[in-house]
Amino acid sequence: MITIKEAKSQSELKAFVKFPFKLYKNSPYWVPPIIKQELETFNKDKNPIFKDADARFFLAYKAGEIVGRVAAITNWLEVNKQDIKKMRFGWFDFIDDLDVSKALLETVATIGKSYQLEYLEGPVGFSNLDKVGIMTEGFDHLSTMITWYNHPYYVNHYNAHGFTIEKAYSESKFPFENVKPEHFKKAQELIKRRYKLRALKFTKTEEVMPYADRMFDLFNESYASLSSFVEITDIQKEYFKKKFISFVNPEYIKFVVDDQDELVGFAVVMPRFASALQKANGKLFPFGFTHILKAKKHSKDVIFYLIGIHPDYQNKGVHAVIFNEYYETFREKGIETCYRTPELEDNHAIKQIWKHFNPKVYVRRKTFRKDL
Repeated sequence: MITIKEAKSQSELKAFVKFPFKLYKNSPYWVPPIIKQELETFNKDKNPIFKDADARFFLAYKAGEIVGRVAAITNWLEVNKQDIKKMRFGWFDFIDDLDVSKALLETVATIGKSYQLEYLEGPVGFSNLDKVGIMTEGFDHLSTMITWYNHPYYVNHYNAHGFTIEKAYSESKFPFENVKPEHFKKAQELIKRRYKLRALKFTKTEEVMPYADRMFDLFNESYASLSSFVEITDIQKEYFKKKFISFVNPEYIKFVVDDQDELVGFAVVMPRFASALQKANGKLFPFGFTHILKAKKHSKDVIFYLIGIHPDYQNKGVHAVIFNEYYETFREKGIETCYRTPELEDNHAIKQIWKHFNPKVYVRRKTFRKDL
């Protein structure tokens, strides 16, 4: 018999966060989150997303043991402002037992129906800066800190419960040696002169902060046309600045501005912390910090986390300016491999940006939906 219990207390939420540590204990590819950070994500007093969203967290029990979990999420900006009547679910993990996954999904569906929403979609997070999708290919590749890893049997559960594919994503990578400066060196000089642009270089985090709000504004503008987009609010900007900016090497943040000092393009790259997080095993103390700081300084792999170009400057080659800046930085640091975060398969514009680097898809993932 499967019992579903809502996780409300701190100890229950900690059990929610720690369940995957047991489920993926023997996986060499799963990357554990930092437990403290996950708990803060679910803390309604600390995460400002809860001013525009609701979330409830559920655990599935069988014979007294936790065998599954799910977060039931309603983003009211999406529901009310965009008129997308979607019940989100994420952080969805379970043993290979159809009764377990069914009971968890039915719990989410009941909430969605109570709000008169039209369909379920998941796994997704609260917003576009959260993890998205289950893996459908690439199970033998090391995951990242910004994606969910899952067992291959997950797909079978969605199919068995009558879900259909909603969105398709791919993750790709390319060796830095594929980056040939002749593809952008001359072009970026012409583009800077033509549009009176300049690139900003940072060596300290405090130098980034005056531009951070503008970066999130530009993120909202440049991603607004994507089917999965939900805007980042002003209060969320403050939260993400503290959560992400201080975590990123300042030299890995590139901004392009015009002659009025207005931001027209940006990119954020992160060191690949996967191996360091495996060593930390969910804890910053006593040695987790050491592993993460070492990776921040010395990792030879990087992840392109975000890139955005103002709509007025799209298709004008601004990305060439950004790539030129990264080329110089990566060459100095001896970067070996560049990874990209999940990108929508139908985002053809982003694929054009990367085509010269001959990227290879190594992971595919999907979100699934079901009408209520």
